[in-house]
Amino acid sequence: MKPNTVQKSNHSLNTFMDNFFNRSISDFVGRDTNASPAVNIVEDEAVFRIDLAAPGLEKADFTLKVEKDHLTIGAQKETTTETENTDYKRREFNYQSFQRSFQLSKNIDKEAITANYEDGILAITLPKKEVVVEDQVKTIEIS
Repeated sequence: MKPNTVQKSNHSLNTFMDNFFNRSISDFVGRDTNASPAVNIVEDEAVFRIDLAAPGLEKADFTLKVEKDHLTIGAQKETTTETENTDYKRREFNYQSFQRSFQLSKNIDKEAITANYEDGILAITLPKKEVVVEDQVKTIEIS
């Protein structure tokens, strides 16, 4: 029965090694640092509101840009943890970043967009404006 025991041990070891080495680093760290945060978009008669869940960040970590017809929301945060002992020194770096882009409709007043960050939620308000629609019918006189 010993050969079967050795074979089972090798199989178990191979399965463990496959499971260990065929995993993403995020499986060990516990989260994917490049994941985009959850977003809720709400519309009423006067505004659109984008609520972006980004706990652990600070107001200074965010960038908001309006370029042509796109709103781009980004954040970048770098943290460093340092542990020093008489026998060793350990320094860990953590980078957290994301970028999301939204196409703006023509009825958004780009000049009046505001943002507020509180309790881990970035709330962006996009006020609506009236869109002037020109008469699409044109009469042409025949000469």
